[in-house]
Amino acid sequence: MLTDCLQAPVMAPWSPVSLHLLLLFPLLLPLTRAHRFSVPNASFNHLVLAPGQGTLYVGAVNHLFQLSPELKMESMAVTGPVIDSPDCVPFRDLAECPQAQLTDNANQLLLVSSRAQELVACGQVRQGVCEKRHLDNVAQVLYQAEDPGDGQFVAANTPGVATVGLVVPLPGQDFLLVARGLAGKLSAGVPPLTVRQLSGPQPFSSEGLGRLVVGDFSDYNNSYVGAFSDAHSAYFVFRRRGARAQAEYRSYVARVCLGDVNLYSYVEVPLACHGQGLIQAAFLLAPDTLLGAFAAGTSQAQAALCAFPLADLNRSMEQARRLCYTTGGQGPNGMEEATVEYGVTSRCITLPPDSPESYPCGDEHTPSPIAGRQPLEAQPLLQLEQPISAVAALQADGHTIAFLGDTQGQLHKVFLNGSQGQVYHSQQVGPPGSAISPDLLVDSNGDHLYVLTSQQVDRILVAACPQFPNCTTCLQARDPLCGWCILQGRCTRRGKCGRAAQPNQWLWSYEDNDCLHIQSLLPAQHPRQEQGQVTLSVPQLPTLAMDEYFHCAFGDYKSLGHVEGPHVLCVTPPHDQVPPNPPGSDHVTLPLALMFEDVVVAATTFSFYDCSAVQALEVAAPCRTCVSSRWRCRWCPQGSHCVYGEHCPEGEKTVHGAQEVGIQVREPGACPQVEGLASPQLVHVGWESHVALHIQNLHYFQGLPAFYYCWLELSGKLQKLPASLEETSRDSGLIHCQAQQFHPSMSQWELPVPIYVTRGESQRLDNAGDLHVTLYDCAMGHPDCSHCQAANESLSCLWCGDGQPACRYGPLCPPGAVEQLCPTPSIDVIEPLTGPPEGGLAITILGSNLGQTFNDVRIAVTVAGRICHPDPSLYRISTRIVCVTSPAPNGTAGPVQVAIKSRPPGISTQHFTYQDPVLLDLNPQWGPQAGGTKLTIRGQYLQTGGNVSAFVGDQPCPIQEPVCPEAIICHTMPQAEPGEAVVLVVFGHVERKLFNTPFRYTANPQLIAAEPSVSFRGGGRVIRVRGTGLDVVWQPLLSVWLEDEAQVKALGVQAQDVNPRRSCGVPAANPQTCIQLEGGLLQGEGLNLGITKEEVQVHIGDGECLVKTLTLTHLYCEPPSQAPQPTNGSGTLPQLVVQMGNVRLTLGPVQYEAEPMMSMVPVEAQVGLGLGAAMLIAAVLLLTLTYRHKSKQALRDYQKVLVQLENLETGVGDQCRKEFTDLMTEMTDLTSDLEASGIPFLDYRTYAERAFFPGHGGCPLQPGLEGPGEEGRHATMRQGFTQLSNLLNSKLFLLTLIHTLEEQPSFSQRDRCHVASLLSLALHSKLEYLTDIMRTLLGDLAAHYVHKNPKLMLRRTETMVEKLLTNWLSICLYAFLKEVAGEPLYMLFRAIKYQVDKGPVDAVTGKAKRTLNDSHLLREDVEFRPLTLMALVEPGAAGAAGNSNVHQVPARVLDTDTITQVKEKVLDQVYKGTPFSQRPSVYSLDLEWRSGLAGHLTLSDEDLTSVTQNQWKRLNTLQHYKVPDGATVVLIPQLHNGGTVSQSLGQTGCPSGENTPMLEDSEEGGVRLWHLVKATEEPEGGKVRRSSLRERERERARAKAIPEIYLTRLLSMKGTLQKFVDDTFQAILSVNHPVPIAVKYLFDFLDELAEKHGIEDPETLHIWKTNSLLLRFWVNALKNPQLIFDVRVSDNENAILAVIAQTFIDSCMVSEHKVGRDSPVNKLLYAREIPRYKQMVEKYYADIRQSSPASYQEMNSALAELSGNYTSAPHCLEALRELYNHIHRYYDQIISALEEDPVAQKMQLACRLQQIAALVENKVTDL
Repeated sequence: MLTDCLQAPVMAPWSPVSLHLLLLFPLLLPLTRAHRFSVPNASFNHLVLAPGQGTLYVGAVNHLFQLSPELKMESMAVTGPVIDSPDCVPFRDLAECPQAQLTDNANQLLLVSSRAQELVACGQVRQGVCEKRHLDNVAQVLYQAEDPGDGQFVAANTPGVATVGLVVPLPGQDFLLVARGLAGKLSAGVPPLTVRQLSGPQPFSSEGLGRLVVGDFSDYNNSYVGAFSDAHSAYFVFRRRGARAQAEYRSYVARVCLGDVNLYSYVEVPLACHGQGLIQAAFLLAPDTLLGAFAAGTSQAQAALCAFPLADLNRSMEQARRLCYTTGGQGPNGMEEATVEYGVTSRCITLPPDSPESYPCGDEHTPSPIAGRQPLEAQPLLQLEQPISAVAALQADGHTIAFLGDTQGQLHKVFLNGSQGQVYHSQQVGPPGSAISPDLLVDSNGDHLYVLTSQQVDRILVAACPQFPNCTTCLQARDPLCGWCILQGRCTRRGKCGRAAQPNQWLWSYEDNDCLHIQSLLPAQHPRQEQGQVTLSVPQLPTLAMDEYFHCAFGDYKSLGHVEGPHVLCVTPPHDQVPPNPPGSDHVTLPLALMFEDVVVAATTFSFYDCSAVQALEVAAPCRTCVSSRWRCRWCPQGSHCVYGEHCPEGEKTVHGAQEVGIQVREPGACPQVEGLASPQLVHVGWESHVALHIQNLHYFQGLPAFYYCWLELSGKLQKLPASLEETSRDSGLIHCQAQQFHPSMSQWELPVPIYVTRGESQRLDNAGDLHVTLYDCAMGHPDCSHCQAANESLSCLWCGDGQPACRYGPLCPPGAVEQLCPTPSIDVIEPLTGPPEGGLAITILGSNLGQTFNDVRIAVTVAGRICHPDPSLYRISTRIVCVTSPAPNGTAGPVQVAIKSRPPGISTQHFTYQDPVLLDLNPQWGPQAGGTKLTIRGQYLQTGGNVSAFVGDQPCPIQEPVCPEAIICHTMPQAEPGEAVVLVVFGHVERKLFNTPFRYTANPQLIAAEPSVSFRGGGRVIRVRGTGLDVVWQPLLSVWLEDEAQVKALGVQAQDVNPRRSCGVPAANPQTCIQLEGGLLQGEGLNLGITKEEVQVHIGDGECLVKTLTLTHLYCEPPSQAPQPTNGSGTLPQLVVQMGNVRLTLGPVQYEAEPMMSMVPVEAQVGLGLGAAMLIAAVLLLTLTYRHKSKQALRDYQKVLVQLENLETGVGDQCRKEFTDLMTEMTDLTSDLEASGIPFLDYRTYAERAFFPGHGGCPLQPGLEGPGEEGRHATMRQGFTQLSNLLNSKLFLLTLIHTLEEQPSFSQRDRCHVASLLSLALHSKLEYLTDIMRTLLGDLAAHYVHKNPKLMLRRTETMVEKLLTNWLSICLYAFLKEVAGEPLYMLFRAIKYQVDKGPVDAVTGKAKRTLNDSHLLREDVEFRPLTLMALVEPGAAGAAGNSNVHQVPARVLDTDTITQVKEKVLDQVYKGTPFSQRPSVYSLDLEWRSGLAGHLTLSDEDLTSVTQNQWKRLNTLQHYKVPDGATVVLIPQLHNGGTVSQSLGQTGCPSGENTPMLEDSEEGGVRLWHLVKATEEPEGGKVRRSSLRERERERARAKAIPEIYLTRLLSMKGTLQKFVDDTFQAILSVNHPVPIAVKYLFDFLDELAEKHGIEDPETLHIWKTNSLLLRFWVNALKNPQLIFDVRVSDNENAILAVIAQTFIDSCMVSEHKVGRDSPVNKLLYAREIPRYKQMVEKYYADIRQSSPASYQEMNSALAELSGNYTSAPHCLEALRELYNHIHRYYDQIISALEEDPVAQKMQLACRLQQIAALVENKVTDL
């Protein structure tokens, strides 16, 4: 393989390129695995298959690969990269193409010529020339053109443009049919369809052969999908525009006779898949069907498959050919049904009727190329969710199978059954998101499918039948190519099953078939001891040949089967070959398979049973178990055996089984069995007893003597008792067990003992049921006399007084010792000991001998002399009585007495007292409805009764502490609603209520805020919680969750006062230790992160340093003026200590500068020194101290300002929230209004013209009016402009024109923008072409800036391509504006307008109270009052649409508004929902104030009542006229306008622009106007007085400083608008909505440019994308909403939008956003938000880059849809006229440039421009 690489041909005459290839080759070793071929870092383009050989050839970028059918690489050729340029013809000398560079060579066309054994490979480089290579070794080049001519340019030189072709074998030689799309600068001269030679002196040349001649290829721009051929014709499937003047794309198929090398036979017809989009992939299924995959769905993101019968297709083409040959293209109804397309001079004609038959493939005199108008339509066979990129199909076994590859790398197999298709299998083949190539190939055998993606080639089975292991999965797969071959036991294709033609041999997977199965077995089971025969019933059993047999497999044992129709008879295995039974089982189950040879045909299971093992399953009834089993078993009673089949020993009777046939008596009741006990079941311990049992069915043992035994199981041991049989009848008798005394160890008074009988010692008789005797002991469970006498009489228990009194069995007690009467009752305990006088309290009495039955105590109990009523349900014999007390007077007390019958009563030692509980008060008397209040109920005798419960209203109040006599403490439960509730305490069944003091449930406490929210880790800060209702919690508990620790600390709170603030200490982030001390300024880090300056204490010794300023890095305090004393133990110097909560920082000692000590130098010397140095020292000290003081003071002031700014912004929060609430209410009303009227978007035409020609007013292009007699001249000019439009479609001409104009020194930047916009308008209907031009120019621009500074590219709009890019974005993003970004942008604009209008605005200076721009801030405090005026609306006005009566509209104004401002606000309300251009002008109306019937007053800004003082005239306001709140006003037409309102409603002409004059300073007559504040009087010329200089300096400083109140206004405005700014930025910078395809396309192109020029700096790419989109389009949209909406934007709104736009610009910058003390206030406002916005921008770019790329076809489809948006023909003609004016200015230079270009000479571009000049300027030329 390395040898092949070394022998690779040189692709260009420069050896360094080949060297690069040799170095790269070791990195391209293929990765081959089973059924897959891939090469690292390689990109595959095409795949072809050599017929007959099965060899595969892969065309890739820079490589060709030759593969075996198993995808093993056999050979490889290197084809690139080469030094090339798409703008140059193939060259030998690099000087001929200086822009050439190393270019990847993508394979564009790959074909096999079987006759010549050649591989035709065409790449994108060298204008798409082709070469021939040997089929046996692609590394061997057979032909390569050294200097190819124009006729040898074959493939498209752009990878995104498809090229398709066919090798046509004709007698004598092969020809090549090639079709391609429009691509590249030099491709306009290459026809879309050509016939080319494959042999001869100039292979691939089209000289002398047929070409599809096209007048202007860019009008059609065919996009080819595939090329196919049958025995007679070649077919080409493609997409193009419907006709020359149409922008709509349609799908077509063209046909050419194979022998027609001149293309006379060319005919095309449209294809339509009903209701679907354009064709995406196609396949010709010989011999009768063309399959096409079409785009489907609203977004074309789905797909549909249609089938077009080839007969119908040819019939449609023949009909089009016949009409064009014989009727001039007219159909029977007179409509045009066929024409000659592609802008050629040929036309449909009228030839003899037999012409189509005489010239079946056309001739020189027949019209061509023919296009049918009637589409061939088909119904979709199926639809898929993913777009389809590849189609293939085959016919096998009588079925048609289609294979569809989608754009996500999935392959779908489809069964085409008549008019429907069904996907029966889908699998992921390529990497997800990697589209499957159209080259989807089926091998010659129809067994394998070859699938190509950009990264790999896969070999896939056409039918994956072998992967289904059994019949069930095979049939469930429903694969139409698969079925179950019964006798082979495999899932196979029909042809692979040898007997598939015979019935019942092959089961088709696609039909509802059942697998072969054994329906029944006879017998269903068999005894293991015998060998027998089994009959298998198998429906639809296949028929075998005479010498073939089935056999049965019982597990491992096989026996030959005998077939009788659907039955197979087999012999079971002998008993020694049957496996043993599993433990605890009476049978074994084996698999039973019906087999043919070694293939299992059908299978089931078969059981072998063992009767001898059955009787062991139930020991208590072996006979019954035997005869009732599911097997055919019988019981031999004498031998106690369970047997099968054979009879019991001779003379022995048999008990037959339930499964035996022909036996009358065979129920389990026939077994010999013990029915039950004949003696008492109860047996007393220690008393000799004998047991007798009933026995049945003795006739089985008649005449057979035997011994019987009784067996008892005592304490886990068997006890055997001899027994005798007493026969009572022929069939029954009694078994008498020997008498026995039983002495078991008993822990309970009854013990069941199982018993059974055996005949002999081993033959156990069945027990009919659970058989046992019960041992009991009277002494157990009867502790006293009452218990003993209450026992059941059948037990014979007596209370025996002999010796130790006890309960004994009657016979065991001497007669004289029996006691008939029990002792007196004994009372041990009574509870409770107190109860209410009402009675009703349940008292529990515990003791002994408290009666034997309930009747004994029914009336036997008294409490304190009062009857107590026992409860029968709670009575326990002898030990417990529970009775309910009767009422008694308060204070009654006495013992409890129980008198049983006539016996003396039992009297308790404890006394019971009747006492009356009293509730006095409760504390607290209120609590939150959430519950949890600890409630103390005070009273007397509250321990009355044993069951005390409390309630507050209907809710229980759980008592959680012991009840005291004077207090009950409980905790309240939640209550649904606040309110009062009565406290209730229940003592037993007696209630006590506290009516005079109810408990009041209050609303739950609400926490509004907790401040502060952060703390240093050392803690010690005081948290102040603000809220409502905090005083209702009596023991507050504040919990603080630490975010950085998995713990919660609950801290108690001391309730010091009833105040809605509570305080507690909290734990919390240690500050950084201060590192520098200088004067009163301490430096550190993180100083204010967890504390405020008020909480910080700084001490110097025992003195305090007052903290003035605290910032992140500085703490400034004022130290004591005198040195403080050190604290105890701190040394001689005072220590500087900073206390921050619990954090105490000792920074070190502080030494005050002491006054200098007097020197000991003599006075004379001192005087001398002083005289010598006084001046110098004084000067130096003065300067130094002054400088230090000033610098420190400035630094301290700056730190203070910073802190004040931060505190100020925090303090603005409340005001912002209130303003925001008002604004959101207004916006909600606006939203409801917009639902009715909609957002006032500009229509597309107005939007486009404003975007293209900003600043040109409403109509930049107004068609000129034709004067009388000029119709003919204008017709000639119109013809010239039409030809100019056609000439602009030549890419070479347009690029030459642009470059020539930009080279002219006098061609200004304004001219460049204007011409670019004219081109945008003129080419709007061909946006694909305009996009191609823009790409080319951007590429040139990038190449220019790469050598200078690439970061400067697209920074401004200095070139035509930059303006073209702006216009292109405006076109492509219009839909995104309307659907996504427009709404938040409009809501932002309306929010700004609403906020500005809420505050006063000076009508003269334009300054406002509410703004974001400090230069437009009204700095004076102007008092104002909002008013609501009721504006009367006449019928027919916008505000009264649909209303025939006069009605009132409220309008919000301010009393400080001028009359013009009021009119504007009233107009906004009256014409709410009406676009601004359709409203009357504010200057055409007067405002009239009406009061009563006759009181009418016209208000104006200036009138005789205006106030004038000192040459200053104040504009009139509502305050001036004293207009009250609620006044009625009406807008009336101004009289000087003729008494009518000059509305622009329904205007068809151009608007005159925005008429929004701002009142200017008027100096007529020396009077100046003012509104709210007087403008600063500016000095005139040089008349500046010196005395005023200081005043003006002070005024300038005052204007530069911003007092807090004014900064508050800016911050408040910013906070109120923040949500709307965020929403707008989010809409622009979010990918949650689909990103416009134009943005993705543009960013991908910029990525390509960066990669092409080797720019790896991400910052440069970030700048390019920002300059191209965000700053070029979105900033303009933010600044100028009037470009998008039909609105008026005031100066104030413009100023605010400018600040927001600047914030957006700052967010797009890559440099760090820094602000300082000199930064503009506008930048400081959004300093905190800009980093977040920067992250949004970066995420926006990253998300777009990671999204799936925008394909060339998708972008073209989108551009084609946009092309028809602007349809104004007069404006386009006017654009061409103005464009020609620019051409006329530089006519000679343009002609020279065209004549110097050799390609332009060939295309005669200069000549065509001269013809246009002759028509437009009426010149006579020499043409």
